[in-house]
Amino acid sequence: MLTLVLQITGWLLAHAPEALLRAGAALLGEVVWWAQPRRRRLMLSNLRHAFPDRTAAWRRALARTCSRRLVETAMLTLATPHLSEQRIRRIGRLAPSAEGWARDRALRPRPVVFGTVHLALWESQTWFQLLSPVPLPEFGIIYRPLDNAGADAYVKRSRERFGMRLLSRKEGFAESLRILRDQGCMGILFDQNAGNQGVLSLLFGRVCATTELPGLLAAKYGAELRTFYPRRTGFWRVSFESDPVAHDGTAAGATFALNRWLETALAGDDDLCASWLWAHDRWRHQDVPARRFRLESKRDLLAGDLAARGLTVLPRRLQVWVRLPNWLGDVVMALPWLRALRASRPDAEIILVAKRTFGPLLAQAGVADRIEPLPARGAGYFLHFWKLRREYPDVWLLFTHSLRGDLEAWCAGAPQRFGLLRAGRARPLLTDAYRPSADFDESRTHQFALWGNFMRHFGLQGSPDLSPLAAPAEHRAGGPIGLIPGSENNPAKRWPVAHWRTLVEALPEARFVIFGTAHDAPIAQAIAAGFAPGRVEDRAGRTDLAAFSAGLRACRLLVTNDTGGMHLANALGVPLIALFGPTNPVRTGPVFAAPAEILQPPGCAATGGGALSDLRPEMVVAAVQKIDKSG
Repeated sequence: MLTLVLQITGWLLAHAPEALLRAGAALLGEVVWWAQPRRRRLMLSNLRHAFPDRTAAWRRALARTCSRRLVETAMLTLATPHLSEQRIRRIGRLAPSAEGWARDRALRPRPVVFGTVHLALWESQTWFQLLSPVPLPEFGIIYRPLDNAGADAYVKRSRERFGMRLLSRKEGFAESLRILRDQGCMGILFDQNAGNQGVLSLLFGRVCATTELPGLLAAKYGAELRTFYPRRTGFWRVSFESDPVAHDGTAAGATFALNRWLETALAGDDDLCASWLWAHDRWRHQDVPARRFRLESKRDLLAGDLAARGLTVLPRRLQVWVRLPNWLGDVVMALPWLRALRASRPDAEIILVAKRTFGPLLAQAGVADRIEPLPARGAGYFLHFWKLRREYPDVWLLFTHSLRGDLEAWCAGAPQRFGLLRAGRARPLLTDAYRPSADFDESRTHQFALWGNFMRHFGLQGSPDLSPLAAPAEHRAGGPIGLIPGSENNPAKRWPVAHWRTLVEALPEARFVIFGTAHDAPIAQAIAAGFAPGRVEDRAGRTDLAAFSAGLRACRLLVTNDTGGMHLANALGVPLIALFGPTNPVRTGPVFAAPAEILQPPGCAATGGGALSDLRPEMVVAAVQKIDKSG
């Protein structure tokens, strides 16, 4: 039935007036453009990533032209079996480059491997032998059979009409070798979405999996390597061109050279660029969720490709947007995993979406290529994220667990939105979620480890770098003792004011600096009250994050409640004593490789639950003296 439909449709197209076909292709091309928003966005995304310096208007116009030419190509493909040889000779011709090669090849027989590309009217390449001014040797081309056996037989028969042999990708490899041994020609599509059978290489600066078969065959048989492609010169008008491809004689070198030829050809010729199949996701192999955060394929040739291009590092062209948590401590704990992401996907442009106040810290951490501050809450909040659609993010990684964060990612149009899904929760706006196993006990596992499982679920490789963000301050040994007596989100996490004053009194030779937010100012004032000038400096509510970080780094040690400041000091390498009572240090304790001692009230379980008021000042004084002696 399908074969009959193809035959009837093809006959009608072959006998329809060309003016009607041209109008139909233009109309259907616009219908395809507007009726398939996902395909339209894929085309614009591909063009944005390939040509970031071109205008949005240029990309949109080119994509619409490409859509019309896709319909025109489909029409010609269906009509070709019913076109006479006379009409084909009117439609197609050989450009001087292809005709000159054909005449030279007749005089000097040699094996030739043609790299072909997905350009408009690509099916017309099977006319080559009909249009050649001289007889050509045996010519084969690798193709992918259709799933319907009857339709495949019909298509194969029509394509072989003028002598070109179609060899199945599954069963025709041995025959292609014979053709080359016999000094024949083989045409092979050099695709950039070859899956696990491809080799990691670059196309327009983005990592792809390129088929290595043309390069392998050219290297094995010492074959001449050329491109062969149709250049559309008008509606159902095509000129066949062929360019030699210089390379170093190796399979890898040939693969690199073909991709570079394609980049040069498309970047330098808008009309040819509009004929390429931009609706095909050339970089799809690298977006498999289970390996999104690592580079993986049959072989990794990136180092050689970089060398051939005169580059030393991978261009960062994969856009990974990371929505960071809203709490300082959580942001700090995420940083080692962002370091690991940088190492696992060195081609990623990491864009951090976070509160504006975190900007100085994130800049110091050096894990981001860009920091996107959250907009002010209000009517235009989600409009801000909708406008980010124009940047075509590849993946949105969410460390948040809120509907607001999920809506941000959805509005930005990221095709992949990764998040963590706990039991009993629903996050319908995620495209892919990590679900902890049923026996995973969060009370006995650090949140940091949970995030590691989350990241590895999406392919992250390697271990997190837990080294502090900053080298130890040279003057730290003589510095003050920092105190963080407040807690933004839970009063029960605050050590009593009386205990803090006892600590200060027990260390008469020490200077102290109190840090905190404006909300902590009353507590800080109560602790500092009555001490000699210069003995206890109250900075609560008087520092931004940058000044807070600088103040912490100047301290020889820090005594702190379970707060974001604790995690910040730990990340900065400041020795600290963390006071835990009701909260769980097993789950939220410091993670960076810097000196840190956790103190809990006597009898308190390791997972927390005790009253912080039961933690006596004498225990804290002893811990301070111990650190001072060891330092």
